Amino acid sequence: MSSIPEAELSTGVEGFRIRHVELARGYGGLGDPEDPAMVQAMQMVLHIPKVDPPRRSALLEAAAAATVALCLDERVGPEGVWEQRFLAWKRSRIRKVARRARGAQWLAVNEVDGVTVEVDGAQARAFVPGPVGEVDPRVRRLQINGTDLEHDDPGPANPDLPVLWVNSKLGMTLGKAAAQVGHASMLLAGALTADEALRWSQREFRCAVRESGPQRWARLCEQVSRGQAVAVRDAGFTEVAPGSITVIAVPGQSGQH
Repeated sequence: MSSIPEAELSTGVEGFRIRHVELARGYGGLGDPEDPAMVQAMQMVLHIPKVDPPRRSALLEAAAAATVALCLDERVGPEGVWEQRFLAWKRSRIRKVARRARGAQWLAVNEVDGVTVEVDGAQARAFVPGPVGEVDPRVRRLQINGTDLEHDDPGPANPDLPVLWVNSKLGMTLGKAAAQVGHASMLLAGALTADEALRWSQREFRCAVRESGPQRWARLCEQVSRGQAVAVRDAGFTEVAPGSITVIAVPGQSGQH
């Protein structure tokens, strides 16, 4: 290990590497607690104003970036104020819950511990994980189901950015898709080298989210089998069958591994 003083570890490049090592270890393994209220989950909130809502693809990109940004934030690292809450979740069976907010609701939840990312006017916030029975009331009161957004075609992705390909065959709702691209950004960051992940962080974890039809999906699955992409396999708690591949993340040209 370098000779950087311990107090600087969480704020410098060495601190980022330490946090990346933890993320790269993977997650899960401890299973669920006996008390359902103590099940660990990361809450996410999507800002969907009634007037002039954002594009679906941009909102999913914001959700993906917010998730990985929180997972590599200085505050989840050693001695960080979020460390214990984050590790308790990461080492359990991973869950994410996406909700929606507008107006005063959105302003209120931005006061709850978390990270907000904006992409092309679309905003999403990922919150520090914790037990489902202890969700902050400003978040808990928000609806999980409800407003969806039309699918859009944002055009070709920037080749330097990672692309998170959503399995269009599954017909996931916006909230389900947001949770899945959040899983994908975590997995991808952990699969990258520390240097690649650091470069991605310097671009604020920007990524592209695109829908994939059956022909492209078959090619993407081949990339996964060759170790050129990472796949999210859903546990099947909601909407899709257990083991379904929901998202495949492909690193950008500047982050091939």
